[in-house]
Amino acid sequence: MNITGRIHSVESCGTVDGPGVRFVVFMQGCPLRCQFCHNPDTWDTNKGTIYTADQLMSEIIKYKSYMLFSGGGVTFTGGEPLLQADFILEMSRRCKEEGISVAVDTSGYVFSDTVEKVLENTDLVLLDIKNYDPEVYNKVTGVELAPTLKFLDHTRDKETSVWLRYVLVPGLTDNLESIRGLAEHLKAYPNISRIDILPFHKMGEYKWRALGYEYKLYDTKEPDKKLVEEVKGIFRISGIPVAN
Repeated sequence: MNITGRIHSVESCGTVDGPGVRFVVFMQGCPLRCQFCHNPDTWDTNKGTIYTADQLMSEIIKYKSYMLFSGGGVTFTGGEPLLQADFILEMSRRCKEEGISVAVDTSGYVFSDTVEKVLENTDLVLLDIKNYDPEVYNKVTGVELAPTLKFLDHTRDKETSVWLRYVLVPGLTDNLESIRGLAEHLKAYPNISRIDILPFHKMGEYKWRALGYEYKLYDTKEPDKKLVEEVKGIFRISGIPVAN
């Protein structure tokens, strides 16, 4: 099947979206509107470049030796890659046929029978949980928290390996009681093998201005080292390794 997908961009030798050297595919479209998003240009589902599965696979194969040698693979991110679950399913199957590891970077907000099949062909989920307080989560993203927690439950039930990601934004997601609640909640998920604390940065700020979007974090500073270490310490009570 030569199904098509809308792709924002690709990165041939990524090193931050999963283990090893990775071919990173930024899919177009996202249902969340995170205040700290550094890729707001991926939101619009009608933009991006249309790729066939054959076209994308021909690009991925060029870097197969680098991925295999480094223990890397392909990461589908975005945007929200699971908005295009049919395409991700086809690509994940093709990657697996080539012996290439597959990771999906997702908010966990989108779920369906097709997404379930995607996860069956996924070696690693990079799951972004923006906050554990439902009200704060809604303020940050514009959507509800519950679907993400259900998605996390599904990964546990299917024993899917997860790296959890938490973006730390001063004055927005640094509510320590909520972080403690999330850390306590995560104790019930043996499939989570790593937690990444991602300090807020403003590298995507110019995109908001260029797109004419209202950016509410102009005056927000990056978290200081003391706060980052305090939050890492809280997450360590979950017993899950926290990345340095």
